[in-house]
Amino acid sequence: MSAVQPTDRRTEAEQGARPAGFIGLQPNLNAGSGFLTLFYKEMLRFWKVGFQTVAAPVVTAVLYLLIFAHVLEGRVTVYETVPYTAFLIPGLMMMSMLQNAFANSSSSLMQSRVTGNLVFMLLPPLTHWEFFWAYVLAAIVRALFVGLGIYAVSLFFAEPRFAEPLWMLVFAVLGSGIMGVLGLIAGIWAEKFDQMAAFQNFLIVPATFLSGVFYSVHSLPPFWQAVSHWNPIFYTIDGFRYGFFGVADVSPWHSLAVVAGTFVLVASFALRLLSTGYKLRY
Repeated sequence: MSAVQPTDRRTEAEQGARPAGFIGLQPNLNAGSGFLTLFYKEMLRFWKVGFQTVAAPVVTAVLYLLIFAHVLEGRVTVYETVPYTAFLIPGLMMMSMLQNAFANSSSSLMQSRVTGNLVFMLLPPLTHWEFFWAYVLAAIVRALFVGLGIYAVSLFFAEPRFAEPLWMLVFAVLGSGIMGVLGLIAGIWAEKFDQMAAFQNFLIVPATFLSGVFYSVHSLPPFWQAVSHWNPIFYTIDGFRYGFFGVADVSPWHSLAVVAGTFVLVASFALRLLSTGYKLRY
């Protein structure tokens, strides 16, 4: 006679449950579902107000293009074979992409904190990796939509060629990723909207404007050329522009090393903040 095996009377949901918290330490039977849900929420958040999050940055970039292209076309020569208007388009695309990637992750986290619904994202058993990638990937997607919108409208002004499309994609994704991570860091650190505004106005905006969007750094005095080379955003824009024209102020491989290294650095810092629950759980 066979022995009676003990039965586990817990429900399937109870057996598969793991302690709620920000950092899941036990295996998840539905691995990735939390990440996909949070990613979908972040995508839906900016898409529902697309006129503000996508269309408005496109209009702003077009205004820059109208003013600078009209005033400086024919008066400024950056690369011998590239008209100034065409030179301007990649810079405006990348500047807008970077600023909107930062705005997406930072504003989302800040609004969740202020409205008090951040707790609903901390209670589910999400790992810090899932939390990180949901916010950063959503920021990258928004940035790419903005960049595509600016490029589509810019075709009425010039027709920049794609010399190295793969380089364009790499720098667009990495650059937007850096800003998405910085937005996440700012959203974790800032406790009020004025702190967030200070982070953006005194760090992000100067770093993007003074990175070769409207000019080549070779046209600057030696001192300011050296200063520009300490700005990682410069390498993002210069590498992205290389994808358009096949020429740049710095080797694309050098730019790639700097941009990739910057992404790893800021991502490691953000993941550390998330794993410890800094200003989120405590």
